[in-house]
Amino acid sequence: MISRHVGADPRAPDTTNDDEQSDGRGPELDADEQKKAKEEQSLSASVTYEAIRREGEKELARSPQALAWSGLAAGLSMGFILVAEGLLRSHLPDASWRPLVAKLGYSVGFLIVMLGSQHLYTENTLTPIVPLLSRRSGEMLGRVLRLWAIVFATNLIGTIVFAWVVARTTLFDPEVHTAFVGVASEALRGDFATTLLRAIFAGWLIALMVWMLPGSKGAQFAVIVVMTYLVGVAGLAHIIAGSTEVAYLVARGMATWGDYAGGFVIPTFIGNTLGGVTLVAALNHAQVVGGE
Repeated sequence: MISRHVGADPRAPDTTNDDEQSDGRGPELDADEQKKAKEEQSLSASVTYEAIRREGEKELARSPQALAWSGLAAGLSMGFILVAEGLLRSHLPDASWRPLVAKLGYSVGFLIVMLGSQHLYTENTLTPIVPLLSRRSGEMLGRVLRLWAIVFATNLIGTIVFAWVVARTTLFDPEVHTAFVGVASEALRGDFATTLLRAIFAGWLIALMVWMLPGSKGAQFAVIVVMTYLVGVAGLAHIIAGSTEVAYLVARGMATWGDYAGGFVIPTFIGNTLGGVTLVAALNHAQVVGGE
């Protein structure tokens, strides 16, 4: 809570924030300048933590029906990653720089989901974990697992439905489908261990993106684009984005459900969860608790 000390010089800037006070004295500012200086301050780790904790509490209180519909919407929305990237790829020459441009399409699904307030599994490796770490109990763990199960299952259902419609209809021209196959094949190019490692890094980056958003001050669009573009251009494994791609290959007869589950979903699910929970949620919780 921000407060001003009794007896403080009214001309001095309010240097108190949620976590710390500055011992130094800066220039004397009038009221408008003090307000501007406070607006330009970066959020401290504890303020970011509290913002995410409150959001997590709100999400954990949502009904299963609301979570299911939001998760299904997110799964369907993430299908537009394959569409956007495939369309860009189909209109670009086969050059070494093509992925640098085509991967801009990777951000489309994330923008729809994040700005549309839909539930994505990898976002929830951070948001509900913060309340769990701050108030550890069996009841809280049960609520987190309930949220995870509903969102993860409905995300996957949404991606499979989307992929099946795209693959089994004449919605797109044959040359675009050729590009879709090229994009989708990248999801199965690694063995189990490689996919697992790629997924850890992807989960790490997506959870970091969520951690950064409270302090982005109106730059949410840029944060989402930059972080997700990095995931895409690095060829990292994201469970929901990749689910659409591998399900598309299954629908086209170019992969099996065994490839979908064993070659992609299992290692990517484990890796994304480890990357988000341990490298972002747990470490930032330790940072905040250690500063108390």
